[in-house]
Amino acid sequence: MTTAIVVDDEQHIVEYVQAKLATLWPQLNIVGTANNGRTALAAARELNPDIAFLDIHMPGMTGLELAEALPPACKIVFITAYDQFALAAFEQAAVDYLLKPIQDERLRQTVTRLQQRAHTDANERQNLIAAIKQALPQKQDRYLQWIRAGLSDTTQLIAVEEVIYFQADQKYTTVVTPTGEHLIRRSIKDLEVQLDPAQFWRVHRGIIVRVEQIVKATRDLRGRYTLTLRDSADTLRSSASYSHHFKQM
Repeated sequence: MTTAIVVDDEQHIVEYVQAKLATLWPQLNIVGTANNGRTALAAARELNPDIAFLDIHMPGMTGLELAEALPPACKIVFITAYDQFALAAFEQAAVDYLLKPIQDERLRQTVTRLQQRAHTDANERQNLIAAIKQALPQKQDRYLQWIRAGLSDTTQLIAVEEVIYFQADQKYTTVVTPTGEHLIRRSIKDLEVQLDPAQFWRVHRGIIVRVEQIVKATRDLRGRYTLTLRDSADTLRSSASYSHHFKQM
């Protein structure tokens, strides 16, 4: 029987992949799961899985470092939120990848490819890992850490980690934090590419919300979600085109 491990620092992703694989590939035996690379490496050495589903960015030990430490015969499926940077590298290799939020059809394709692939090429894997490392910029260089909000002659610095959500306001964007609202001259589109996609989701053409602020998402008959927030009495309405974010919650 084919065996696998699923590794992601987001437990709901682990549970989602497990549940979907149980349906798409009932014969696959998930012999272990982990939420960090070091725990996963210990499990992999003990269990010797045939397949490893690995989140790329995890604390302590990344999925790339873990992949380098796994036996050459182990097939790798990377899980990533960084599609715009890494797709070219992924497409050139015999390992597969899943983009967050994971789509059912994409996982189905991955299962088919894994079932059809007879073996892995160790050299090709190493070349791919090197290519991905070059394609993915360092997190601290890529993502926005501070936002400057100006009021008359005063500039206020807002830590991105304090933001509850961003909402478009004509030519400006309102930044909502637990202590108040701030207006900045930046578009939602501009902000989206500078924010960590694992931390912020665009849920509407004019709204980006911090994921950890979402307490509850209630779906209506038109496939839209009303979001209840942790640190704000406001409720947000997502559009149907962004509903894929909530299928794994």
